[in-house]
Amino acid sequence: MDPIDAANAVVQAHHPDARAAFLGGSVITDRRTATSDLDVVILLHGAPAPYRLSVHELSWPVELLVHTEESWHAFVEREISNRRSPLMWMCTNGVLLFDRDGVGARISSHAKSLAAAGPPTVPVEEIEDRRYALTDLLDDLAGCTDQGERLFICTELARRTAELALAINTAWNGGGKWLARRLDAIAPGLSKRLYDGVHQALEGRVEVLIEVVDEVLLQAGGRLWVGYRRSGAR
Repeated sequence: MDPIDAANAVVQAHHPDARAAFLGGSVITDRRTATSDLDVVILLHGAPAPYRLSVHELSWPVELLVHTEESWHAFVEREISNRRSPLMWMCTNGVLLFDRDGVGARISSHAKSLAAAGPPTVPVEEIEDRRYALTDLLDDLAGCTDQGERLFICTELARRTAELALAINTAWNGGGKWLARRLDAIAPGLSKRLYDGVHQALEGRVEVLIEVVDEVLLQAGGRLWVGYRRSGAR
């Protein structure tokens, strides 16, 4: 079944009294794959919202994110404080399936405004924390002789380097495939260079990965170890 038709049918089966619903995610883009699911945001007047439910219906895997208007705002506000909000993006770029009382239009407009405004500025302390963590990982990589340890050091270096690049550009963060997509938007080619670096490092040639990580670190002030200090329990 067409994803939009399927999403509408699933909403009607679970919440025929819903105020509005969105279909978001990769399934409505040219990046849709054979395993793409239906990410459906549903707006209700009240209980049982808010809740999240994963189902498999009409031959589709479906993620239902069910909210009231108030809970939607609360969840998005909390997500945005971490500079990533899947819920916001579902309603920014998603298809508005129906809107019975105007709440869908309000949510869509607000989501688009939040997305356009960009994420909060990254605190200096967080940048320093990220520099310190990457410096520590680079030292681990330089001394690593165990293949299993190298695997996790390299993958952690790639993830943290991507997140630092996004942070210093005050760009939206993401997880999994969305980390790569957010990174491509602000630093085209960096994901490929990290991939090549990790691939070579896993075979024992660490120079390329170290070079790429150091390039990003230099944009944030370089490696940080001596003098790094944080007060209180960590």
